[in-house]
Formats: sequence, C-alpha cells, structure tokens
Amino acid sequence: MKKLSILISAFLITSTSAFAQDAYRLKWADEFDYTGLPATEFWGYDLGDHGWGNNEMQNYTSQLRNAEVKDGKLLIRAIKEDGKWTSARLVTKNKVDFLYGRLEVRAKLPTGIGTWPAIWMLSTDWEYGGWPESGEIDIMEHVGHNPTVVHATVHTKAYNHVEGTQVGTKINVPDYATQFHTYSVEWTADKIDVFIDDQKYFTFNNDKAGDFKTWPFDKRFHLILNIAMGGNWGGEKGIDPALSEAVMEIDYVRLYTK
Repeated sequence: MKKLSILISAFLITSTSAFAQDAYRLKWADEFDYTGLPATEFWGYDLGDHGWGNNEMQNYTSQLRNAEVKDGKLLIRAIKEDGKWTSARLVTKNKVDFLYGRLEVRAKLPTGIGTWPAIWMLSTDWEYGGWPESGEIDIMEHVGHNPTVVHATVHTKAYNHVEGTQVGTKINVPDYATQFHTYSVEWTADKIDVFIDDQKYFTFNNDKAGDFKTWPFDKRFHLILNIAMGGNWGGEKGIDPALSEAVMEIDYVRLYTK
C-alpha cells in the first residue's frame, strides 16, 4: 500500500475543498491502486442468498468475478448464470468503523431493470437492537426501473420503510451510468447531510429528544457497497430477462474526520 500512502499524503497537502477547510482531515482511503480482490485489511463480505429481508434474488459471494479491483477501480458485478444471480456485498465492519465524519464514494452506477445498487451504512455493534432500532443511513440507492433518480434515506425505529415513515429525498441524475459522481455523507452529533458532487440535497436533524427511536446515530457505523437484484423495491417491475450482468464501478472511497 506504499502508493496509497503517497496518494493520501498528497491529497492532504493539496486539498482545498470547503469541507477540508472546515477542519476535516483524511483518516482513511482506498484508491484501488492495486489488482485482485479488495484489500482484506479494509473489506469483508456479507454472504448468502436468503433474500436479505427484502426478497432479493442474488447470492452474495466473495468471488473475484463479483468483486474485483482492476485498472484503478473496484468493480462490483452482479452476474446471471443458469438463471441465477450472484453479486457482492462489501463491508468495512470491524475494519473501518467510525462515529461522525465525512465519507465520500465516487461511483458509476449500473443499468438495467431489476438492479438495486447501494452505498450505505449500518450500525456495527447494534447496541439499540436489530434493524431498524440501531439505524441505517442510505447515502445512495438506485433502482433500475426508475433510472435517472438517486435516493438518500435514513431509517430508525420511528422512521422506516416497513412502517412507511422513512425520511429521505431524491435527486435527478441523468448520467448516473455514464459519468462518475461523488456520493457523500457528513455525519455529526447534530445532523446527517447527504451530497452528490458537493451539492447537498438531504438533511436529517437530530431532534435532541435523547431517544434512540428517532436518533440512533450516536454509535459507530460501517460502510456497505453492493448490488442487489430484484427484491421488494428493486424488483417492483421484475428483472429484465435479457439482463445478464450489472456493474457498479467505484473510483475511490475516502473518510474524513474532524
């Protein structure tokens, strides 16, 4: 990772963005400047084909064909063979966990009806209980049947999609699949802000009630990168039978803390 260390140092010296000026400093990054499987010191895998609570159709694996670093990019591939889908769900759990900070993921999203890529965060220790008690932060969700729209959402005990009370918004991104965009979250004790290319388009404020049901976001979280196929939302219009592969490209992941 010598090259990565050099890149991090250079970025710290040269960065002039507003958030860096606001006392943020780079804590961790994966620039994907290597080849093969994602770096094991940063990334683990969620594995299996049990639907993941959403009736999803893919089997998550740790195979190179589903998660490969190549040509400076992380490629997450959903692949159909013999009528069955495999994909990857990469997690930084117990490797890169954090409480508050700014997280950036620069990505190009897949196309195809039935795809459901996401850049999101879950509680690492589940101190308030299982989902949704311990919270979820969706920095980017996209469903292939609504192709030009990207969503940002939070889920808590009080606000979640099962009850229809989730809190979130959406933004139009016509070139989501042809251009890289930077999907970011700034998370503090007071609020969660979500950005695309430094344009803030969603804020969730801490109501200061001291109740985890509305604000469980005072514990450490970790990052998840995945492509789901089908499911309750991604599969609302089925999966295109002609689709055999969907790829999300990740240019870099960077975590800043104050």
